[in-house]
Amino acid sequence: MTERKPPGVPFDSWVDKQIRDAQERGEFDRLPGAGEPLPAEVDSTYDELWWVRRKLAREGLAVLPPALALRKEAEDALAAAYAAPSERIARKIIEDVNVKIRDMMFKPPPGPPLGKKPYDVEAVVRERRQRRAAAGGDGPGSAV
Repeated sequence: MTERKPPGVPFDSWVDKQIRDAQERGEFDRLPGAGEPLPAEVDSTYDELWWVRRKLAREGLAVLPPALALRKEAEDALAAAYAAPSERIARKIIEDVNVKIRDMMFKPPPGPPLGKKPYDVEAVVRERRQRRAAAGGDGPGSAV
């Protein structure tokens, strides 16, 4: 457990002592990237949260306002419905995302507006059918 700063000791001195003690214990030895320069950023402007953004990217996380996250999810759902192996699955994908869109329309979260309305399930299925026909047609049983 990290010890607490004793009263009366300047914060800078106490932190420096903590770092020196950790170095003496070898806690900084063999760290990944030791002795290597920091990777150059493509954007030369200073960003004080660069390490947070890099950690999020490395962990595969995204921090979007709820409306923008749902907008992205809706676009992905539409693409998934067009590529679905059957009309039944396409309908299910669109119906599921429509529930979320309607919920957000009536209970708006903080942040930018959603800017989406629920999809017309039958129109999406029709468009899917036309796209698949243009690409070579549906196989048997795909209308299920």
